[in-house]
Amino acid sequence: MRTKLFIGQKLRALRLARGWRLGHCADRLGVSPSYLSQIESDQRPVTPRILLTLTEVFGVSAASLDVTDDQRVIADLREALSDSGPEAAAVPNSELRRAAAQAPGLVRRYLDMHRAYRRLDDRLRATDEAVSLDESAAASSLLPYEEVRDYFHFKDNYIHAVDTAAEALAERVEGLGSGEGALERFLLEAFDVTVIHDSTDDVLRRYDPARRRLSLNRASPAQSRIFQLAYQIATLSLGEIIEQELAAAALISREAVDVCRIGLSNYAAAALIMPYRRFAAAARAVRHDVERMALLFDASLEQVCHRLSCLQRPGERGLPIYFVRADYAGNITKRHSATRFRFARFGGSCPLWNIHEAIGAPDRFLVQIAEMPDGVRYLCVARSVVKRSGAYSIPDRRYVLGFGCELAHAAELVYADGLDITGPAAQIGVSCRICERNDCTQRAFPPVDRRLTVPNHERAIVPFNL
Repeated sequence: MRTKLFIGQKLRALRLARGWRLGHCADRLGVSPSYLSQIESDQRPVTPRILLTLTEVFGVSAASLDVTDDQRVIADLREALSDSGPEAAAVPNSELRRAAAQAPGLVRRYLDMHRAYRRLDDRLRATDEAVSLDESAAASSLLPYEEVRDYFHFKDNYIHAVDTAAEALAERVEGLGSGEGALERFLLEAFDVTVIHDSTDDVLRRYDPARRRLSLNRASPAQSRIFQLAYQIATLSLGEIIEQELAAAALISREAVDVCRIGLSNYAAAALIMPYRRFAAAARAVRHDVERMALLFDASLEQVCHRLSCLQRPGERGLPIYFVRADYAGNITKRHSATRFRFARFGGSCPLWNIHEAIGAPDRFLVQIAEMPDGVRYLCVARSVVKRSGAYSIPDRRYVLGFGCELAHAAELVYADGLDITGPAAQIGVSCRICERNDCTQRAFPPVDRRLTVPNHERAIVPFNL
């Protein structure tokens, strides 16, 4: 079912910015003033026909009027408000929607304050735990990584200036051939950088600017070496653009700036070896078969899945896809979503989600039709991967990759072939702490914003009622 689109505040802002009265704007849109007034007050949703007319009259893209970002903010608000405790009455979604639409700046500031509160609370708990264990120091805070994660989240995981510059750079590199050899030749000809393969420790890449020498780990697979070469080319070629993006990001801590610089350089490297237009066209042609795309672009499965979640260029958007990487303990180490799919900011993810099952099914793709509490269904694909260390004494790194799309787009993924997409779906959630479901037998603990009762004379699988 298509989600109703309410764009009242955005439409009113566009009208007032042009100095148009309600009646004049209604005439240009071909509707009555009363109908336009109802749209602006969010009493009526906008229809596809009116949305098309709006884009023509105001000269804006349909994507700029979409409420996907508002939905993300609303979900973040609900999770933040859940920390008020079970005694506090739940805030209706209608109020959250109005707040996100009418006071977006205030809402963002509130979410920033809540994240700061959570980080301080986590640090306090870590300190208490360290003291109780008589350790010499408390666990380090991941605040810079969380700040950078939020930056990419609110940029929809697409950085236009970096992406387009990397795409243009790819055309120059492709003039020298393809694969690892072309990247090495480009480094030598453009920057007089020599590449050697001599590292055997856990360092993947080491650059010596004085000697203009790049050392790569000979034990790394070809896809990893190609990515490290692309990273070095990106930092040398696009450093100024990356610094401009960092300045515009206005990150709070110096550590976050350093982390984000690496993140933007990684982004540029991926865009260099998987240029936007060619990559998006290939994704459509092979129906997002990540194994075939990995062969086409000399990339790893993780690199391909991550890149698929970045296809958000205005006017050339790809299939809206989410991507997540988790370790075998369930810790989410990467998460990006161009869909309405939500990831838990704090605590564990839903145990019914197939990324957990994939741990016990190495080197196999697991496919699941899952439904979130908001009723939206997704095609979820999961695959475990192993990154070899190349040495007996160094343990391999093991991860689970998860990606998928809303079920309305399932036919565009090869993984939907043979599935009954109209059949029953796994009932999953974001995490137990904010899950709305009353009948989940896998629930680990009650949601923090709901009251519970514990029956004295009966015992079900879950020992409490919400």
